[in-house]
Amino acid sequence: MTSKLISQKLEDGFMLVIQPLIDLMISWRVHPHTVTVIGLLFSIFSGYQFYLGNFVWGGVLLILSGICDVLDGKLARTANLATKYGALFDSSMDRFAEIFVFMGLVAYYDEALIDALLILTLGGSLMTSYVRARAEGLGISCKVGIMQRPERLTYLSAGAIFSFLWNGTMILAIIFVAVFSNVTAIQRIAHTYKKTNEIVSK
Repeated sequence: MTSKLISQKLEDGFMLVIQPLIDLMISWRVHPHTVTVIGLLFSIFSGYQFYLGNFVWGGVLLILSGICDVLDGKLARTANLATKYGALFDSSMDRFAEIFVFMGLVAYYDEALIDALLILTLGGSLMTSYVRARAEGLGISCKVGIMQRPERLTYLSAGAIFSFLWNGTMILAIIFVAVFSNVTAIQRIAHTYKKTNEIVSK
């Protein structure tokens, strides 16, 4: 599997930290869809804060959206509530969430070059998810890639939050995600090509 920009140990440590929250939600009978919708709302508010130029708040809300994105899937699996429709609903809301965030950034910057970068970043994000979904529709597991959704959220959030030190951190984060999200989409296309050839050769 292609290496990622966030280590597996860090991801595993985060999952251990949120497990008590998962247990609490199960005891409260919170449905995973509820967490998914809350995550979408955080993304909408994040996009609005970006539009207003409040990057720190936008970054914080984006982190909260990302936490919800982890929680809903973990909650569904732990509480035996995982369904095929639930996976579709979660993935669809994630795409809407990204669109709202980038809408806010495009509205704030309103500069041709930066907006082009933002469109490229959003395109890479959507293509990364699309290629995985299309590959899995062909029966091929496709979770590979250097920059998946957790990495995208992490770097964009960091760029936004640290913008109080230097405004350029957000631009750097956008460039970084623009490049590596599209690299990830290409990696997944190449991975699927390799796997389909293996199937044909058999």
